Amino acid sequence: MKVLEKKENRISKPKWIRVKLPTGKKYSNLRGLVSKHNLNTICTSGSCPNIGECWTEGTATFMILGNICTRSCGFCGVKTGRPNHVDWQEPEKVAQSINKMKIKHAVITSVDRDDLKDMGSIIWAETVNAIRRLNPDTTLETLIPDFQGNETNLNRIIKVSPEVVSHNLETVRRLTREVRIQAKYDRSLNVLKYLKKRGVNRTKSGIMLGLGEKEDEIYETLNDLINVNVDIVTMGQYLQPSKNHLAVNNFVAPEKFQEYREYALNLGFKHVESGPLVRSSYKAHKHIN
Repeated sequence: MKVLEKKENRISKPKWIRVKLPTGKKYSNLRGLVSKHNLNTICTSGSCPNIGECWTEGTATFMILGNICTRSCGFCGVKTGRPNHVDWQEPEKVAQSINKMKIKHAVITSVDRDDLKDMGSIIWAETVNAIRRLNPDTTLETLIPDFQGNETNLNRIIKVSPEVVSHNLETVRRLTREVRIQAKYDRSLNVLKYLKKRGVNRTKSGIMLGLGEKEDEIYETLNDLINVNVDIVTMGQYLQPSKNHLAVNNFVAPEKFQEYREYALNLGFKHVESGPLVRSSYKAHKHIN
């Protein structure tokens, strides 16, 4: 059960939480294409604060397997419920959309599909293959669910060789049960460990701050990630999607994000994005270099 603060007790956003309104011709064009072709992007479904910046730079995050998730994470703005039937034409549609949008770097993510025997991994692999076929110059990151740790499903992702394979821990060990109700901290670590063991060139994970974690828990989480050879880590401020989601416990100052960034780099991460408005796919095109 989600432990929510009462609406009247919510803390105000500090001055450093400033979201610029997306503008510009390229953003407007991409927005029009997404609407016209009825595409699911986490940029819109997840109310990402960086949508304008990323779309203008030619980076977008597409969400496959529908927009209804079988899990009910306390932080996520994506709908929860019984998903629709799998659209087997979706891989081709996504590939064609990336082509029309002239996307330079695409991040593919999905809802959890625990209702499916393969948990959606076949559509995942077919989507990557379709994108490669129609967009040979587009680089790819796959931000995958845990697939319940099933190696057969993970192998389908590994086989199609995205430039980056990402799976988010989201929070520290102590808060995982509340924040990611159906997920497990160690299972996610094992997924990341398995990906690297099977030869994935670049693995990536991300955590949100401001859910009530302690400083030593953040350091512990970063150490856990480096110990399974994760290459890239992102850290950003949790923002409550709606009054029905987990409330923000605290706002982390930009200076603290910088401290965590320096700590992570000293641990040996190859690339670190850390700041109040950083999200998993923020500056994702830089993570392949």
